[in-house]
Amino acid sequence: MAGFSFVCALLLCSAAVHSKPTLRKERVHHDPELSRQAHEDNKSYQYDHEAFLGKEEAKTFDQLSPEESKDRLSKIVDRIDSNTDGYISTAELKAWIKRVQKRYVYENVAKVWTDYDLNKDNKISWDEYKQATYGYYLANPEEFEDATDQFSFKKMLPRDERRFKAADLNGDLAADKEEFTAFLHPEEFEHMKDIVVLETLEDIDKNGDGHVDEDEYIADMFAHEDGGPEPDWVRTEREQFSDFRDLNKDGKMDQDEIRHWIMPQDYDHAQAEARHLVYESDQDKDQMLTKDEILENWNMFVGSQATNYGEDLTRNHDEL
Repeated sequence: MAGFSFVCALLLCSAAVHSKPTLRKERVHHDPELSRQAHEDNKSYQYDHEAFLGKEEAKTFDQLSPEESKDRLSKIVDRIDSNTDGYISTAELKAWIKRVQKRYVYENVAKVWTDYDLNKDNKISWDEYKQATYGYYLANPEEFEDATDQFSFKKMLPRDERRFKAADLNGDLAADKEEFTAFLHPEEFEHMKDIVVLETLEDIDKNGDGHVDEDEYIADMFAHEDGGPEPDWVRTEREQFSDFRDLNKDGKMDQDEIRHWIMPQDYDHAQAEARHLVYESDQDKDQMLTKDEILENWNMFVGSQATNYGEDLTRNHDEL
């Protein structure tokens, strides 16, 4: 895969736009921008910073002094307090975290929009996307004939077209900002989740029977190349498959079971993070946070040295 991806990258450098097909992501879809790290090290607070600020802002917050951090955090708290009662509830904190996560998705789309909107009509047609992403392949298909990787351009083009049409709600084959966001981040949109499940099935179902059996499930995450014993974590994953993935115990996962696996409905990351931040900072245990309580525990929210949240502080409230 690495070699093929490198070749594709080189070929695309000669195309009009540096683009690539929509390759698969992590199987289990966490909230955007939340790392998979649990609260294992409360001294670093990395997970909390990413949830509260967004990953990129959390990285750059290190440039501020503690005094600057607290000052900017104070202004952020005012924005979180949506009913202006002087208290931050778990619900308000959850809404803020969700907003930060959603903002990442839309900013990601904004960064690439001009690469695909070739005629600058503020829409991206399927033809524009196809030309930007697959133009070199379409003009030189013979160079890809030997590419057997599952995610070759030849196989990804019809897959992207199917996803594009699913995102294109009005069926005009031209995506506005919202439709293109659904195309690039389908896991964030309810009407796209069937596509996410189907793509996951296609990725893992090597024998083409429309299901994912235990060996296919394991092969998606572990290549048994040396013939030695499986690592302990692989044995644990086999147990996970039997106990929690294969819900009807028929030895394989259908699309409903895949959906339950990759899009679990019983855990809200933003809610859990909001509760965690309140629990750790609520000194008087009234289930609410005052600005003073947040500033007292400022390093949990914005970093032990701080974060460049200057971007956020110059945005209008509606943008956040």
